[in-house]
Amino acid sequence: MSPLRAEYYEKTSYIQQQQYVENPIETQVIEGYFQKEISQKAMAIRKVNKTLCGLLGVAVLFAFVSYYFAMSNELALNKLSRQITTLNDENAELQNNLDRLKSFNNVDDKMMQNNMLKKASKVIEVPAVDSIAPISQATTKTASFNWAIGY
Repeated sequence: MSPLRAEYYEKTSYIQQQQYVENPIETQVIEGYFQKEISQKAMAIRKVNKTLCGLLGVAVLFAFVSYYFAMSNELALNKLSRQITTLNDENAELQNNLDRLKSFNNVDDKMMQNNMLKKASKVIEVPAVDSIAPISQATTKTASFNWAIGY
């Protein structure tokens, strides 16, 4: 082949190649839905995403179960707290009664130690008085109050 012909052949083949690239075939020979080829990178990303979704689901489920147990424990503690408050109030009332009884017991013990409640060994007779004692006005009584003497 002559150099001119070779040059012409190269130019025409180059032009033809450009036309093929610039004007691709627009009509499909086969029609239908075909899955695209999935690359290994896309498959690895999909596998990682599924694993992470599974772990997230397990974490959410664990959070719900933990929340349930925490709430049930809190309800039990609130019930016990109410019972403790009730018992403390009852204990305070009983302690007040005990203090009052102890104070009476202390007074009784002191009286027994000092022998103030002995019977008289001698009775003294006094002649009756002829004069009439003036009648004092009766005072009105108020509600009785239980005094508690300290011990």
